[in-house]
Amino acid sequence: MPKISIEDLKKIKERERGKMVLREGEYRAKITVHMGTCGIAAGARDVMTEFRDSIAARGITDVILTNSGCAGLCAKEPMITVEVKDQSPVKYVSLDREKAKRIFEEHVMGGKPVEDYALARGSETTAG
Repeated sequence: MPKISIEDLKKIKERERGKMVLREGEYRAKITVHMGTCGIAAGARDVMTEFRDSIAARGITDVILTNSGCAGLCAKEPMITVEVKDQSPVKYVSLDREKAKRIFEEHVMGGKPVEDYALARGSETTAG
């Protein structure tokens, strides 16, 4: 059986901590990068990297970065969904690293959605 390094344990701790923060509602925002095959082909990895780097550079612990599969609009990839606490979710489309930087600054950190890149506001599901 392979040995677990201290670095491995730190990664596990951070991953599990993120799950607990989300479950307990102690987060400011959640960023979901849609990373189906179409998203990855369109550049979703670069978008994910930009958000990860922005979060790490500031030592932010109350923003959750996660990924999901295809959102169903392949022609609009890369796509993300940003959920800021006490606000409706916003889905952004046709992104790149520069657009991701702007969304991070203005929406995630500032609370103001970036209408220039937004496709929709609100949840995709309906009650009933």
